[in-house]
Amino acid sequence: MRVVLDATAVPADRGGVGRYVDALVPALLRTGVDLVVACQPRDLALFAAAAPGADLVAAPASVVRRPARLAWEQLGLPRLVRAVAADVLHSPHYTMPVRPGVPTVVTLHDATFFSHPALHSPLKRRFFTAATVRAVRRADALVVPSQATGREVRRHAGGEPGLFHVAYHGVDTSLFHVVDEHERARVRATLGVDGAYVAFLGTLEPRKNVPALVRGWAAAVHDTVDPPALVLAGGRGWDEQVAPAVEQVRREHPHLQVQVPGYLPLEHLPGYLAGAEVVAYPSLGEGFGLPVLEAMACGAVVLTSRELSLPEVGGDAVAYCGTDEGSIAASLRALLADPARRRALAAAAVERAATFDWDATARSHVRAYEAAVRAGGSR
Repeated sequence: MRVVLDATAVPADRGGVGRYVDALVPALLRTGVDLVVACQPRDLALFAAAAPGADLVAAPASVVRRPARLAWEQLGLPRLVRAVAADVLHSPHYTMPVRPGVPTVVTLHDATFFSHPALHSPLKRRFFTAATVRAVRRADALVVPSQATGREVRRHAGGEPGLFHVAYHGVDTSLFHVVDEHERARVRATLGVDGAYVAFLGTLEPRKNVPALVRGWAAAVHDTVDPPALVLAGGRGWDEQVAPAVEQVRREHPHLQVQVPGYLPLEHLPGYLAGAEVVAYPSLGEGFGLPVLEAMACGAVVLTSRELSLPEVGGDAVAYCGTDEGSIAASLRALLADPARRRALAAAAVERAATFDWDATARSHVRAYEAAVRAGGSR
């Protein structure tokens, strides 16, 4: 089966969709798929190193800008599909050509644009809800990263259940794994954290619920001996309530330490996650929740919410809380006071994380490709 995978939507800053595509491409090759990857010129070397068996095609340099990328997707991508005699087109980030010319599979990562519209900017919400509706109507198969995402898309945009293929993300254990105290200490020193800390990892966007985490953490630890710091690592997104929440804590509890280091390089993440007393991720909704899985693989104690997909990832190997600051505070305080429970959760997390691997993800995608071919591009 010859598959064209359009990786031109992958951002330079390897966030969620970038990590998904980067890991999926070599895993697809291991299944025996004949793979053609269309990518931005800056990514040619990356894919050549990670997936030497793939045929690589550079899109025009102009696709670094979204309008140009979307125009190329409609005009240039179908020409590429014809030129390489593809059997299937995989569009891994919501959008697809109107006339692709071959059976098409689209990945829909998230349904919170429908279920939690207030958590997204109006422009982003309109763009991704419209793209999702078009994909449901036009694609021959859809890939979703969780049962919850599939249910939410069907609830809001329709689509027969057989159109959806759940492909849980994997975790790269060559990067995300338990590390020793030396590595944890190295990362603490890099961050400038002296002692214990509670960690968050993710873009500081509204649905990550970071202001409630900041207030909940302060309520949980302000009256304890040697309170752990709070470290908010990740891209500085568009949640305008994070900074005021941090400043309020600094005014009211000047003995507490909050660090906002921004984006952390990948090589720092295992030490950062494994070194935390608790990794707190009280999200208001996720399509999958890759930071939770990656923290689990590092042997971290994870506190997260039960919203949407997160219980599918965490199972019984994480602790759960509500999304309000009172629930976060109570759950976090209880975890910090119970070393035995933290040890048990850390061990269970590593064991559960090992069940999520990218080869299984790739096999689920191949089943979606086969289903698209059977549908024959008839939609």
